[in-house]
Amino acid sequence: MTPPEHLTVRGPEDILGFIPHSLGYWPADSLVAMTMQGKRLGATLRLDLPGPETLADPRDYARTVRDYLLADQRADAALLAFFTNDGWMEPPGTYSGLLGALEDVLDSAGLTVRDAWYVGDAYWRDAHCTDQDCCPFPGRPVQAIRDSMLNAEMVYRGSSVGPAPAVRDLPRSPVSDAERDVILASEAAWAAQLDRRRGSREQFCRLMVHWEALLANPPAEPLSAQDVAYLRASLAVPAWRDAVLVMAAAGRTAAVAGAVAFGIFDAGCTLDPVGPAPLGTNQPASLLLGPHAGADSEDGADVPGYGEVLLGREPVLPAWSRLNNLDQVLEQLSACGGPAGASALTGRGWIAWCRGRGSYAAAYLGRALEEEPGYRLAELMLELVRRGTLCGWAARREAAWQRFEPDAA
Repeated sequence: MTPPEHLTVRGPEDILGFIPHSLGYWPADSLVAMTMQGKRLGATLRLDLPGPETLADPRDYARTVRDYLLADQRADAALLAFFTNDGWMEPPGTYSGLLGALEDVLDSAGLTVRDAWYVGDAYWRDAHCTDQDCCPFPGRPVQAIRDSMLNAEMVYRGSSVGPAPAVRDLPRSPVSDAERDVILASEAAWAAQLDRRRGSREQFCRLMVHWEALLANPPAEPLSAQDVAYLRASLAVPAWRDAVLVMAAAGRTAAVAGAVAFGIFDAGCTLDPVGPAPLGTNQPASLLLGPHAGADSEDGADVPGYGEVLLGREPVLPAWSRLNNLDQVLEQLSACGGPAGASALTGRGWIAWCRGRGSYAAAYLGRALEEEPGYRLAELMLELVRRGTLCGWAARREAAWQRFEPDAA
């Protein structure tokens, strides 16, 4: 994620104070690297600090960091912060060899390391300064980072720093046992009807209209039990689930075209479509049935395929407002757990990955696999996250998700 415009950095405390807001949590046992474009902060990357075996020869780790940072093609420098309590109180320190390898590898790639710091729970210090007059051991109080002007400005903008994401610590939408019983019973009833209509183009289109209305205008109040049940049942069909994700990022045309390309429609399935009235729209699903219906663009551009969209390669700029709205809806749909809950959590994990928030993606995907062991899309996405694969949008500043609205000044 990249920082908002017009933030003033007055010193190291401001840079270090921005990092937890960028990640959403205060990191621990982590290397955080930030790119720079001239005097401007760029993208933020967090990686687990390596163990003793890697520290013995840290060059591969350093090259991995380099490869991530080079995704910011405009970057010309980098900043490094080691968030740990271990090994830096006395020089040369546990991570001095790693710091040296990072500086050598990044400098060779045109990314000069301008500054580096160690940050613990109580103190922080410059990684290079050993002058007791300006950098006395053990360092400066971490409270100076929490009290920095930039940190105060981020809080004023509405940002907050929560706990590090973990599978069991992610917030859950509240739902009573009685509500859950009603939703699951209604979901089973909808699922029985939808299962017989998996090949129906009309049913697919009705679902897309229903979902599109939610993505355009998410309701201010929680969804009704009937709507939650219907939407959860729709996510049980992988082709429909994928279409919802693709539509959120790339529009209706891509969702419909991909469904046609995958051959999910059966001309022999003539059952009338079922479902509650689409929320917030009077648009009939029949508008989607024509060969060119539902086009989102007027320039005749090629429609991206599902694979390109799900990996963040297309479109050039995703519809972040719709993805943000989808994330809110999926949060409510995940509350009752089960296979549909796993599908909703996987969708949230994918959105987090698209945002460049790998730790949150891993947490959501991990919980999805707790709900439904072996859930295939969650397994595939989690493998991408663990390999450190970046979403295409997260790798480009102009396409990357902005957690904070740009300053209008």
